[in-house]
Amino acid sequence: MIEFHAPAADAPQLELSPLHRAAMLTLRHLLEVGLIGLTPSRALKRYYVTWAAEAFNWPGYTADELFAINKVLNEHDFPPLVVLHDLLLAAKLARHRKGFLHITKIGTDLLEHSGSLWIALAQHLLLSAGQDDMLEIEWVSVLNPVNSEADSGVTDHQFSARLTGSADKNSHMKSLVYVHVLRPLCWLGLLHETRQNRPERFFTKTSLWPLALTFEDTSHLSSATKH
Repeated sequence: MIEFHAPAADAPQLELSPLHRAAMLTLRHLLEVGLIGLTPSRALKRYYVTWAAEAFNWPGYTADELFAINKVLNEHDFPPLVVLHDLLLAAKLARHRKGFLHITKIGTDLLEHSGSLWIALAQHLLLSAGQDDMLEIEWVSVLNPVNSEADSGVTDHQFSARLTGSADKNSHMKSLVYVHVLRPLCWLGLLHETRQNRPERFFTKTSLWPLALTFEDTSHLSSATKH
């Protein structure tokens, strides 16, 4: 059994989550600065995307990195913002109304309880992960092996091979495991990714992991289902 726990509101480990930081900044912006405009297709308008790129300082998606390949920034040019926007709506932290993004009462309340905000983001992000025809994720089956294997660190290839049974380094399945399993855990601040002096991505657990997760049974369960 695996239990998620809301970290204390002042827990410094929450700073390890770029997703939590971005949600806090967006909700504060809605509450203190004002509504965020939407395009006719209901994407966030460019002025906010530009502000978010600078304010979030998201690893791998900093403003400098984004503007190096884009003259202007639309929401789809900043993938973490696309995910955050969807999560705010799914968790009912914000809503669309009359061409603007509005904060909800739930969003206002959770802004004052940042540990609970992290739990809300984690639940919705992980429930939406793995929605791919090639990969079906049962998080009990995923988090147990991560808990044991990422103590000293694990590469994306090693973890993908363990989870899927495929040793092909170039397989599509490896990419799916990264996008739907490892990256979400990094964005939540539970894993740290590095490629320094390594040919592959390398993942280790962060100090938020034991704070937010309790494992009563650490035995390895069944792997993800492949079709």
